[in-house]
Amino acid sequence: MSFRIAGTGMYVPPRAVTNDDLSQIVETSDEWISKRVGVRERRISENEYTSEMALKAAEKALEDSNIKAEELDAIFAATVSGETSSPSMSCMIQHGLGATCLAMDVSAACSAFLFLLETAAAFFALHKEYKKILVVGAERMSGVLDFTDRSTCVIFGDGAGAAVLERGENYLDSVITVKGGDDVIKIPHGDGNCPYFTREQDTPYVHMQGQETFKYAVTAISQDITALLERNHLKIEDIAWIVPHQANKRIIDFAAKRLGIEKDKFFCNIEKYGNTSSASVPIALDELAKSGKLQRGDKIILCAFGGGLANAACLIEW
Repeated sequence: MSFRIAGTGMYVPPRAVTNDDLSQIVETSDEWISKRVGVRERRISENEYTSEMALKAAEKALEDSNIKAEELDAIFAATVSGETSSPSMSCMIQHGLGATCLAMDVSAACSAFLFLLETAAAFFALHKEYKKILVVGAERMSGVLDFTDRSTCVIFGDGAGAAVLERGENYLDSVITVKGGDDVIKIPHGDGNCPYFTREQDTPYVHMQGQETFKYAVTAISQDITALLERNHLKIEDIAWIVPHQANKRIIDFAAKRLGIEKDKFFCNIEKYGNTSSASVPIALDELAKSGKLQRGDKIILCAFGGGLANAACLIEW
């Protein structure tokens, strides 16, 4: 369609928190977390804000692509855990890089990185003068977790992932679905202290219905991958890798079984980082790209699902 991935980058905080570490503050165990979620440790920020991690991932992506900040035509970013609502995280990244381009955030929770890619494709198509766009997903999920709730605090981690896109023809197809609603996954804002607002305030932490999330996610992955393959007259053998949102290893395994695909086709790193929401897919993509297992010309599928019941998948030629 309208771009190729010129380079990728990621950043995670140095502090690794193991399942045994969490078992010291909440009733859980390494066996329970590993079996039910697939996470063994996650990175937790001790002194870095979301935008600071985002900037570090962006700098690595620019270095990997051999592109300078002043060459960027746009920066698109996503987060559900930024330290400010305004300025947006993309503006913070732009300032940190010293860039002078358009900067804009897109909010779509765990699927946001794929929404950023779709947005970039649209901007490339609309603005013929655009040559290079930076996309970044970054999260400090530890800041929106209730660490007395073992059903959520064991799942998530902090980190950032980025990619530099340049005009090309390697973004082949995409599927995006949004069902809306907050009954399955929700992260409320704090409501402040307005004396006139009378609604009961919800706690500003991740709220998630585990079983409903699981069923929705397995269905979303299966349907989106099937749609991309059928629409593009491809077989799974034509796909080198599937890079899914790293939410839960069992979700990925169940989706693979439903699709009749070997688990090894899915690139997974959830055991090291947990669920990093919008940073999940770009972190996994960067690790895959740097592993040497991905070759130019390979076809890959990225897929994600999450809050707002928004799910997406895209077909890319590397």
